[in-house]
This record gives sequence, C-alpha cells and structure tokens, in this order.
Amino acid sequence: MPTREHEIWLELIKERPTLAADLLDCVRPDTVPAHTHARIESADLNDHKPTEYRADTVVSLRDEHTDIVAAVIVEVQRRKDLHKRWSWPAYLATLRARLHCPVLLLIISPRPGTAAWCAQPIALGHPGLTLTPLVLGPDRIPAVTDPAQAQDNPELAVLSALVHGHGDDGEKILTAMLHGLDHLGIDQAQGYIDEVLAMLPVAARQILEAMMRTGTREYKSEYARHYFGQGKAEGIAEGEAKGEAKGEAKMLLLVLTARGIDVPDDVRARVLECTDLDQIEQWGRRAGTVATIDELFG
Repeated sequence: MPTREHEIWLELIKERPTLAADLLDCVRPDTVPAHTHARIESADLNDHKPTEYRADTVVSLRDEHTDIVAAVIVEVQRRKDLHKRWSWPAYLATLRARLHCPVLLLIISPRPGTAAWCAQPIALGHPGLTLTPLVLGPDRIPAVTDPAQAQDNPELAVLSALVHGHGDDGEKILTAMLHGLDHLGIDQAQGYIDEVLAMLPVAARQILEAMMRTGTREYKSEYARHYFGQGKAEGIAEGEAKGEAKGEAKMLLLVLTARGIDVPDDVRARVLECTDLDQIEQWGRRAGTVATIDELFG
C-alpha cells in the first residue's frame, strides 16, 4: 500500500499538473517542450493483452490550442524494484501509442541510493534502444528560500520543505513555504501543513510549529492565525489538540501500512476525522499487534 511519503508527491502534482514540468526542468531543462498548461490524464497504460500496467500518474503538456505537445509519466520510487526496469519501457511505449506524442519518464526518488539505481540505463535489446530514466533525486530538488518563488509555486515550496526543511537553511525554507501557503485557501494550506508536519523530523517540526504559533518571527500568516485561533490561549490549545490528533492519526495509519495491513478508505477516513486524542492513542496501542483492521476497533 502506498505510503504518505509516496502519495504526497502525486497529490501535489495532481493539484498543480504544471509541477511535473517544473520537476523535469530540475533534472534536465532542455527536455521540457514549450507549453501553456497541463492536465492530469488517465494513468492506466494497458494494451489489449491481459498484462496490466498502471503508472503513478500521467500529465499531458498542452499548447494554447489544447493540443498535446508531450506527456509525462511520473513514478515515485522509494526503494529498488527490479520489476520496474521491465515495466517502465512498456509504460512509455503504451502511452506513446495511445496519445501519439512524445513521452517522458520522470522518476521521483527522495532517497539518494534509490535515485542512483533508478538512473541506470535500461538496455532494451534492440541495437540503439536504451532507456535512461529522468530521475529527480533529493540533490536536484531546489531549496526554495525566496518567499516570492514560494508564492509563485507553493507546491514546489512544500516539496522543498519536505526534502530540505531539516537542513542548514531549514528555517528559511520553512518560512518561504509559509509565505507561499498564505496565498492559498485555508483548507488547502492546512492539508499541506498537515503533510509537512507529519513527515518532518522532530526538530524541524518543532521549528515550524513555533513559527506558526508565535508572532516573534518575521512571518505570521493568515493561515497560522486561523490554525492557532488568533494567538489566544484557548485557540492555541484547540489548534494544538487538533494538530496532535491529526499527527497521531497519520502515524497510526503509517504503522498499519508498514505492517502490511490493508486499510479501506472508509477506515482511513474514520481515523483521520477523529479528534479524540485518547481514542486515537488507544487505537495506536493496538496497531502494533492487530492482525486485521477489524481488530483495531474491537
């Protein structure tokens, strides 16, 4: 089952399809064709044979006439998987035949070792046919410290925070991200913040929480004021409680996923919507030992 670390990349691209072109530009700038907009396409890459191929997501790049100028297959790869070296060429060939346009393969790998493995050329056997995937590793993801850049591309700022938020420039990166999120709607900003808080290391998460909670730093967003109740003690306590419950719920789901327990969508929604921290902690104690999802609520 896909993890949050896997899904966050795809959610951001689905929210802002042009992000796929932005990330390709980080890997190889001369690869991205001129286009005016982008949209998500079906990720089913099946042909008429029984074999099923499905990419993580597919983005089409289009010109001002809405004609497709290229398509991007986006795969998030967190670990080595030898089967992908056989399926990736099939993805390209199948989508190229379906859309009748150039097709690019972008592999996102947040882990340096896996990124290096993904970038190895794949010899197809036919003379002259070798596929070299375009791989976005952590070293190619820009550290967005400029608030103006974050405002122009808040999704890229979120990815920057996830990858570089715990580094030497972490505070600048987190500050820029908050500036970018301040220009989004409250619900969308809260969703991004929840993901970043759930995935950052403890030290970086505490810095981000402090930046949102206090007015002593250079940045104080409308989103932060909403989240922490205009800085009032009661509002802060409520915001902290909701944030803690949300974080515990996400960790509970990650534990279940890591143990290979299937979590249906209705159960995932029930856990994420729960604001009773005691109840979530009770479920969390069971998550490490249950064999089925039904036992979690027993």
